[in-house]
Amino acid sequence: MDFTNKIYLGDCLDILEDFPDDSVDLIFTSPPYADQRKKTYGGISPDKYVNWFLPRADQFYRVLKSTGTFILNIKERVVDGERHTYVIELILEMRKRGWLWTEEFMWHKKNSYPGKWPNRFRDNWERLIQFNKSKKFNMYQDAVMVPVGDWAKERLSKLSETDLSRDESRVGSGFGKNVSNWLGRNYVYPTNVVHMATECANRNHSAVFPVDLPKWFIKLFTQAGDVVLDPFIGSGTTAVAAIQLGRQYVGIDINPDYVEMSNSRMSEIQISLPIIAEDREDYQ
Repeated sequence: MDFTNKIYLGDCLDILEDFPDDSVDLIFTSPPYADQRKKTYGGISPDKYVNWFLPRADQFYRVLKSTGTFILNIKERVVDGERHTYVIELILEMRKRGWLWTEEFMWHKKNSYPGKWPNRFRDNWERLIQFNKSKKFNMYQDAVMVPVGDWAKERLSKLSETDLSRDESRVGSGFGKNVSNWLGRNYVYPTNVVHMATECANRNHSAVFPVDLPKWFIKLFTQAGDVVLDPFIGSGTTAVAAIQLGRQYVGIDINPDYVEMSNSRMSEIQISLPIIAEDREDYQ
């Protein structure tokens, strides 16, 4: 079954039943948040969200390779003036079903505008939770290195004796650092906070993330030719990122308008854009 490079119409719970086991390298998705997108997805009550999501997560687990990664972009909804616990509950239940909660990334929305509510300020972040089936998964950290930055000019010009060897943590955590390791380097590893502006053109979709967001994770966890699945594809942004990076894509959405939109977008980008070669000087 050649299931790649297609956008499927239907519920991912049903569509994925026909997919082979261990066939996907990365799942990157942003499902409907609880009680959100009611006009397009019907909305799921916060109290029922975990039970709604878990059968789908079981299918994700089955189709994901043992070396693969699942990145879940999700956020708690505020109910009666406080954060609901469905995301925490979901993480705990997924761990019971065999998932490893490996890491959590934060997407800092650089262009978030000000705002407040009676008991809180506007969020300018969203979480991206990393799940894996195994502790040994594919990860290509050099692919997302960033320029060393201005901090190095002064910090690395005056190294102390401590900076020249591994400096163990003072709190007994077992962690340490050797600052001198970064001498002469042009690129360094990023933190787990991803700084990106939101998507300004919503493409007639209520929750579009910027194409650079899935791109960052696709580069981190896959290589050319790998398969990237978005089971809630929406306007097709994850598939666009996959195409631009030379990966195969699979998209699923229950809304026929979004499937049509995504397919149209795939046709346009495949005709107009070459695969992007990420050329950069060698890492030091």
